[in-house]
Amino acid sequence: MPLKRRPLMLTALLPLTLLASACNDNDGMAATARRSIAGLPDQFRQHLADVVVQVQDVADADMLASVGLPHPMQLSGLYSGRPIGDKSIWDIPGGTPDRIYLFRLPILAEARDRDIPVERLIHHVTIHEIGHHFGLSDDDMHALEEEG
Repeated sequence: MPLKRRPLMLTALLPLTLLASACNDNDGMAATARRSIAGLPDQFRQHLADVVVQVQDVADADMLASVGLPHPMQLSGLYSGRPIGDKSIWDIPGGTPDRIYLFRLPILAEARDRDIPVERLIHHVTIHEIGHHFGLSDDDMHALEEEG
């Protein structure tokens, strides 16, 4: 069953630190995201080798502005880079790598609020951001989730 995304408002953050999961810290979340990537078929994985997974507590103001959201608890992930279909042979090798950002506190809050495993939500957000890497819009991905 696909997860439906909804904006989150600021909730009490103290209980987030009490969730019993190996995914509570940045390293654990990044490792879970990398396992999600490793589980993809090779034809997708080969296009993700240079994508960096980065975890931070919340999105910064520039990231929020780039997607039109006012509050950091509303954004659980972000793709930063050029989608594969927009890349060319003229791209500068060794430039800034594409990144998938996972935002720890919104992910923990959403997992708690929805009573779903943190690992499941990390997988969902990671796959969603990979969709952007392959050029899919949010509307495209929501339509695919509806069909699935």
